[in-house]
Amino acid sequence: MKILIEALEKINKRFEPASRTKNSSSLEFAVAQASRIQEWIKQLAYLLRAVIVDHAFDDGNKRTGAYLIFKFFEANGFPADTQKINKLVIKIAAESITNIEKLRRQIHDATL
Repeated sequence: MKILIEALEKINKRFEPASRTKNSSSLEFAVAQASRIQEWIKQLAYLLRAVIVDHAFDDGNKRTGAYLIFKFFEANGFPADTQKINKLVIKIAAESITNIEKLRRQIHDATL
């Protein structure tokens, strides 16, 4: 899956039209890392860390993160359980999970 910064900004603007990119370096790093990785769960982990934990945007980060989870699950044939997705987003935000492997495990557990 090719991931573009512009696409992430567009997704965020769906939730918060006035929102702007606040942490472009984290977003650029996440997109670069995700582009090099084949495993979709790890790609998503990098993106979620940038969006939810590093606050890539002024506003709407958790909603943007939830949307990314939903779309990645959908694209990879997993049911998008909104309760599991919401719990995952809240957990990532509340615990400020920055470790990619821990994020990967949390995402994997949400697919079960």
